[in-house]
Amino acid sequence: MTLLNTIHSREALLQLTPEQQKQLCREIREFLVEHISRTGGHLASNLGVVELTLALHLVFDTAQDRIIFDVGHQAYVHKILTGRQEQFRQLRTFGGIAGFPKPSESEHDAFIAGHASNAVSVALGMARARTLQKQDYSVIALLGDGALTGGLAYEGLNDAGASGEPLIVILNDNGMSITPNVGGISRHLKLIRTKPGYLGIKMAYRKFTRAIPGGNALYRATHRLKAFLKRHLIGITLFEDLGFNYIGPVDGSNVRRLTELLRYAREMQEPVLLHVITKKGSGYGPAEEKPDQFHGVGAFDTASGATQPSKSVTFSATFGNTMQELAAEDPRICAITAAMKPGTGLDGFAAAYPDRFFDVGIAEGHAVAMAAGLAKQGMIPVAAIYSTFLQRAFDMMLHDVGLLNLHVIFAVDRAGLVGEDGETHHGVFDIGYLQQVPGMQILCPANQAELRTLLRKAALEMTGPVAVRYPRGGDGFLKSVCTEPCLREGTDITLVSYGTMINTVLEAAVSLKQQGIHAEVVKLTQIKPLDMTPVLESVRKTGRLFVAEETVDAGCLANQLFARLEQEGIAAAVGKRNFGDSYVTHGAVSKLYEATGMDCAGLLAGIREVLDHEA
Repeated sequence: MTLLNTIHSREALLQLTPEQQKQLCREIREFLVEHISRTGGHLASNLGVVELTLALHLVFDTAQDRIIFDVGHQAYVHKILTGRQEQFRQLRTFGGIAGFPKPSESEHDAFIAGHASNAVSVALGMARARTLQKQDYSVIALLGDGALTGGLAYEGLNDAGASGEPLIVILNDNGMSITPNVGGISRHLKLIRTKPGYLGIKMAYRKFTRAIPGGNALYRATHRLKAFLKRHLIGITLFEDLGFNYIGPVDGSNVRRLTELLRYAREMQEPVLLHVITKKGSGYGPAEEKPDQFHGVGAFDTASGATQPSKSVTFSATFGNTMQELAAEDPRICAITAAMKPGTGLDGFAAAYPDRFFDVGIAEGHAVAMAAGLAKQGMIPVAAIYSTFLQRAFDMMLHDVGLLNLHVIFAVDRAGLVGEDGETHHGVFDIGYLQQVPGMQILCPANQAELRTLLRKAALEMTGPVAVRYPRGGDGFLKSVCTEPCLREGTDITLVSYGTMINTVLEAAVSLKQQGIHAEVVKLTQIKPLDMTPVLESVRKTGRLFVAEETVDAGCLANQLFARLEQEGIAAAVGKRNFGDSYVTHGAVSKLYEATGMDCAGLLAGIREVLDHEA
């Protein structure tokens, strides 16, 4: 039996010797590599925080103390240490544990965490709630993987530092430079301030001043003197300027030192920032050499690190290739991404046109506002952003782009269900929020051939804001460009959809024909502005309408179509199928379609209800 198999409670962790702690860290890394090689998931970031997470659990009781991960893909070790080892066989599968912290899954998960840069804000809210309710627990925000490239992180830091609320912000620095070290005195100070003797003297001095009459005033005076000398001799960090007591940097692979500093930070009872240096992929050679490749990875061979090759060309790859073609034709074309260069298929574009490629980090709002500036001055910016992350830039789309009707193309990647990343990552809200932007035009290619055609049209033929939305993965069986909306004629019912959902609708139509029911299939390529004529003409003939959409109900096209039928005085039996007013869990996309009634069988059930109903 391994040591890891004996860890079922925090009490067991507290009994470990230093040598056993090192052994446990080795076993956790082996466990992560073994399990993620089968299920896929976020590997490199979790390998880098093994010791840090162990130290957190040695110092804090996560059933009461609140740890907010930013972002949540670095929480696997936390899950292992809080009773979910056995469930890792079903990591990110339907019905299994999520790949991100999830309070409904465990009391040890303080908050949901699928998007970046919000942890300090959430932590400050929790700290203020604790103070107002006169409760006693610690609040810790663990930032990593570029969260500090998002502006919200600085809004939170600015308020938290000025608040005086006791909380700890841990900066998990795994390669991103924050501020440069300046001069030998600065380097020397960073070395001595993390030494136990130095920290002990500092804590003893604070306790002494608290115990004597006028001690608080004495401490504040000496603290101001120290800050004055430091500012003028060697300068201070950004975090200290914001009001944090800065500690670090400290080696993130040293459990003993980390636990000492975490205890010290807890005792300070003020805003503290602990700067921890970690290494992505630590302990597994392939992940250390290629941390980006092993950030989010599918199944792979543990011995070599070789991943399974993709079986098909993805929409993202087709987007990237088309962007290179457009850039070669028009020097105004430029590409923007928010820390997702490989994911959006822009590696090739970045290499071929480095002066026209901009990766802004995890800062979608900035990406869209910058795109507006580029467009205002005559460039043609294409902002490639996942649907779930684009929602973070809604204000910039509405105000900076929409108000001036600027020609910005939004390449809305991962539209629809994305699978194993679950609720925080499904692209099922963009239909609703994109339609709210006046002047926005929304194109929905049904396959990669249409993506190439529509992207070219959006960039070189259209004006104003244009969104081209497409899913993760490859094509269905509809592969050619379809210029006519009617894909299949029929007289019994009209079936309407857009994007790749049209493949499932066509499958349903084939099944209906086998039952003697002739369905007319109408594909919508542009859903804003929406030409309803083909739908209205078809429903006048069939008397029935069923609309299938891979979106939530709010803002869906079905409601617009039903209202228009009413306005036109067209009597028809109607039905729709979408994800309703709910979030969709994690799991394989095919399983999620089945569970939500969006697979062929589910659509057929909905269609049957319409067929059995008279208008």
